[in-house]
Amino acid sequence: MPERIKKLKKWLTDQVGLPHFLLAPASGDASFRRYFRVSLGDKSYIVMDAPPDKEDCHPFVAIARQLKAAGLNVPSVHFEDLEQGFLLLDDLGSTLYLDVLNPDNADQLYSDAIASLVQLQSKVSAKALPPYGRSLLMQEMELFREWLLQKHLGLSLTDDDHSLLSKTFELLADNALEQPQVAVHRDYHSRNLMQTEPSPGILDFQDAVNGPVTYDLVSLLRDCYIQWPAKQVEAWAMAYFKQAVKSGVLSSEHEPRFLQWFDLMGVQRHLKAAGIFARLNQRDGKSGYLKDIPLTLSYIETVAIRYPQLDYLAQLVLGRVLPAFR
Repeated sequence: MPERIKKLKKWLTDQVGLPHFLLAPASGDASFRRYFRVSLGDKSYIVMDAPPDKEDCHPFVAIARQLKAAGLNVPSVHFEDLEQGFLLLDDLGSTLYLDVLNPDNADQLYSDAIASLVQLQSKVSAKALPPYGRSLLMQEMELFREWLLQKHLGLSLTDDDHSLLSKTFELLADNALEQPQVAVHRDYHSRNLMQTEPSPGILDFQDAVNGPVTYDLVSLLRDCYIQWPAKQVEAWAMAYFKQAVKSGVLSSEHEPRFLQWFDLMGVQRHLKAAGIFARLNQRDGKSGYLKDIPLTLSYIETVAIRYPQLDYLAQLVLGRVLPAFR
């Protein structure tokens, strides 16, 4: 038995005081965190295993309490051992949005997710969260250049390429920073939302920041793991906008800029995601994420060809990145 599992079982027995239980893998993670389901007869919990030399549980615990206080359906933290990196959490089930979404139920599921997002933005204070500032936005986009273009695809970039790419990154960062800043989940999508009661259950919120109002919305509606027709996405986005205005997150004066904020925010996120997927393969040996890169790139392409200021990025993705990836 691996040493880490021995420590986990000992913690559950000695510190948490659980009687005889069954421990089974619940899910993995793109980070070093792992999740196990702890079964005790007809009752179950989730235990997070986050090795303290690689992960910090403090943000998860603090943000879980903020979200719970705001009335959102997130796991309660029943026991914590931050020194060892173990948390005992509510079990929100095993039905991801991604597992069940289809054209018949999408309106209802996205309506629920949008309502919870507006609740998060209107009721969770962003002031205590780390800022999603220019340096972090730029650092994320650099993952695209370093890990996808250079390390994964082996593309040779000229000085002009580097300059034009950097200017594009700056433009996208400007777009993010001019938006109203709110509490941002940062991974609000179909693999972190659970179909449960009440719906959705919300997971993986430990990287929350104080950032752009459209970030979580574009994560949800232009999801790297599932795609919807453009007209449907825009209709959902405008349904969100109406709720956000009603709740005070946005004002009606933002409407002329809202969809551009949404579009360009999506490009920033998808550049980051494509770079992360390549890094997970190159550095961490997690090749399963490579299959998600084409959809991620297609989102970039679809938006970039509609905005003259993104002409270089459109040409780069269409002319060099997609052919090289294929």
